[in-house]
Amino acid sequence: MGDLLLVRHGETEWSVSGRHTSWTDLPLTHHGEEQAKSLAAFLTGRTFALELTSPLTRAIRTAELAGLSGAVPDPGLQEWDYGAYEGVTTAVIHRTRPDWDLWRHGVPPGPDGHPGESPAEIGRRADRVLSRVDAALATGTGDVVLVAHAHFLRVLAARRLGLPPADGRLFQLATGTLSRLSTEHGRSVIAEWNTRP
Repeated sequence: MGDLLLVRHGETEWSVSGRHTSWTDLPLTHHGEEQAKSLAAFLTGRTFALELTSPLTRAIRTAELAGLSGAVPDPGLQEWDYGAYEGVTTAVIHRTRPDWDLWRHGVPPGPDGHPGESPAEIGRRADRVLSRVDAALATGTGDVVLVAHAHFLRVLAARRLGLPPADGRLFQLATGTLSRLSTEHGRSVIAEWNTRP
């Protein structure tokens, strides 16, 4: 059975400043583009049964620059919908909600079309993506690579490992990194995490 590779998109202006970024479609910074290009070293020579990317520009561009020419956009890979906290830093949120924690509390509703997501809701979305991943891995034709966003990929990793969605809080994930989930004795395991070339 192949491995599941998780690629977090390269740096954006908002990832540098710590602003929550879900649906806002930001480009990569110059440094983010360089990060994406460097990921090609991890991906060259692998055979993929499935290549998926978030439909947002920062993920699609990361996939392109990393050499994933066959990556297909999938709305299921979009970042956690931050609702009313889109574009807001944790430090600003803590001014009015000092005990707020994304992993426990989720987010309040935002503008039309952006109701926000709870940890349970994003966990169910990750499970749907993992069903697609499992079907592709079952073909035995290669690995699966997903190019997406930090919080979503952290939840997806937790679910892959049999943990509750909120345990994604345990997995730090920097921009422009690759992580690899594999299997050992029939169980999902972390083989590499938060790796840069």
